Amino acid sequence: MSITERIIRAPADRVYTVLSDGWAYSDWVVGTAHVRDVDTGWPQPGTRLHHRAGPWPVSVNDRSESVDWDPGRMLLLKVHLWPFGAGYVRMTLDPLDEAATRVTMQEHFTDGPLVGVRNKIGDLVLHYRNTEALRRLADLAEHRPVQR
Repeated sequence: MSITERIIRAPADRVYTVLSDGWAYSDWVVGTAHVRDVDTGWPQPGTRLHHRAGPWPVSVNDRSESVDWDPGRMLLLKVHLWPFGAGYVRMTLDPLDEAATRVTMQEHFTDGPLVGVRNKIGDLVLHYRNTEALRRLADLAEHRPVQR
């Protein structure tokens, strides 16, 4: 399992606003090229994001599904990237004060050929990818205008 943390200089509710905006998914998730559709009610459990992943011309249409959530605190996703595999990503938000949040991203593969890379090298690759994802998430949470 890859575990990556970052302190984001924004309150937890701002960070969660970005996480709960399905249309912003491709703005911060490394490897997601385009969001095609977002189910009504996202990110309630059972709702899905429909996206394209990977570089053109080999990108694939796929989806991510919300499995569990605690609004403002946690989001658990089942992510799909067939034919390569599927896995889980847990985003946990820990408020440090009114202006800072520790975000922890845990990711691991559970299905398909990518299960074979569940080792220290695979975790290291995921860690570098997720470090960039959390950097992008921080940029959005810290600098995106608040929508009212």
